Amino acid sequence: MKSARLLLFVACGPLGSCSRPSFDAATEQASLLKRDAEWADAASSGKDVEKIISYWTDDALVVPPGQPVVEGKAAIRAFVADSLKIPGFKIHWVSEHVSFSPDGQLAYMRGTNQTTVPGPNGKLMTLPGRGVTVWRREPDGQWRCAVDIWNDPPPSPAASP
Repeated sequence: MKSARLLLFVACGPLGSCSRPSFDAATEQASLLKRDAEWADAASSGKDVEKIISYWTDDALVVPPGQPVVEGKAAIRAFVADSLKIPGFKIHWVSEHVSFSPDGQLAYMRGTNQTTVPGPNGKLMTLPGRGVTVWRREPDGQWRCAVDIWNDPPPSPAASP
């Protein structure tokens, strides 16, 4: 038994590299950006709450601007369902600039979004936003969003007084 462990140690190295698949950042970046775009399309269609929330981890945090933190899948499900009930509500985003942790198990990216909601006069208005998402590779190998936060961009120079 001792010799089998020694052989495994020698073959895999002291850091156990045999147990870790190699991490190809370019491939993972393309995969993650594709997954995020699919999620944005699902959210934009507003048709399937379960599909939309499937992109978040079970313990995810959502931090919408000016609202309380939404924590966990059940609360996120309610948040999404309530949002989709708002007349004219629509959201879409595009993410970019993926950065990975050294072990390839976490990633974050920033993006821009547009949310359409009824304005103060009841007319629909589309608001720009920006955000950061933190993704985690789950035990099933799938990337899911663990932290989702967005806010308003700074005013454009033309809008300044």
